[in-house]
Amino acid sequence: MPLASIPSPSEGVWYLGFIPIRAYALCIVLGVVVAVWLSERRWRARGGQSGTIIDIAVPAVIFGLIGGRLYHVITDWQTYFGDRAIKEPYQALFIWEGGLGIWGAVALGGVGVWIACRRRGLSLSAVADTVAPGIAFAQAIGRWGNWFNQELYGGPTTLPWGLEIDIRHGGEPGVLYHPTFLYESIWNVALGFTLLLVGKRFSLRHGRLFALYVAGYTLGRFWIEGLRIDPVGGVDHAVTFLGLRINQWTSIVVFAGALVYLWATRDKDTAEIVVPASARGDGGAAAADPAHPADQADEDELNRPAGSPGADNPDDPGGDKTGDPGGAAGTDHPEGADSLDDVGRDQAADAKDAATVASDGLAAREEKNAR
Repeated sequence: MPLASIPSPSEGVWYLGFIPIRAYALCIVLGVVVAVWLSERRWRARGGQSGTIIDIAVPAVIFGLIGGRLYHVITDWQTYFGDRAIKEPYQALFIWEGGLGIWGAVALGGVGVWIACRRRGLSLSAVADTVAPGIAFAQAIGRWGNWFNQELYGGPTTLPWGLEIDIRHGGEPGVLYHPTFLYESIWNVALGFTLLLVGKRFSLRHGRLFALYVAGYTLGRFWIEGLRIDPVGGVDHAVTFLGLRINQWTSIVVFAGALVYLWATRDKDTAEIVVPASARGDGGAAAADPAHPADQADEDELNRPAGSPGADNPDDPGGDKTGDPGGAAGTDHPEGADSLDDVGRDQAADAKDAATVASDGLAAREEKNAR
């Protein structure tokens, strides 16, 4: 046995009374928390509303867990079904025992995000770019759940960071194995920081940063997957095609798709919606009270006594001309307050009428005296 090695945990489950606390589940939850926290900060920095990512994360996580488990069961179906199955079919539902395919998690989780974005009126591409670094960090944390479960390890190695695997998990006494969970965790951390730097430096939009995440992840996953010896698609062996494992072929296809997307959207620069129309006042508060801007208070009108000038008084439709000519601008008069010229004309007309009355009175008195 080499002097240096990485021991595997003897237990991956602890009990709080009769409640099992599973390390695998804790790692997944911690990864989700970190991803949501980082993505929420990035969304607000982009101008989005606080709490949006938290709301979107709920359907994304639910759909993602379902998709991840489906991919695992489909690619490892012989573990649960068939004559050589080593587990009962109902155990395919036991997600806490490990087995989440990242491909299914991202694919179906993306459906959950799409539904949430569509309901809120947000651009899916904007959300995808925002959460990309957080997903990479979440995967880095989640991979430590595989360490607790003693799974996803590579072939034998004499390197000082070789991983100890006990016999009940497929290991052999005195043999160390490549800690592929650790390789992928380190790769994902580096990828997450790279995405943060690249996104800040080049301001990638319209899903291009997410596509870069996909390309970066699959690039690392391809060579890490080549080190693994645990079975995928079979009970005691991994299903291969042309010398490559299933997940390696998946990496190739998804990597190519990411490159195609990057090329197809290289010149796309249209605006993306990060704040829904209702939050901007379009069809919201302004539509409910069209006489006022969305941020204009009605307190002055509500506190104005009944019958006072300008308070819906039919005897004074023009408002208080001595203190507020024309009333409140933009409310009772859509065109705003009367101009000073209009006020001057009104005053001249009143003076003319008074002079006419005085002249008529004087003429009447002179006529009476003459009689």
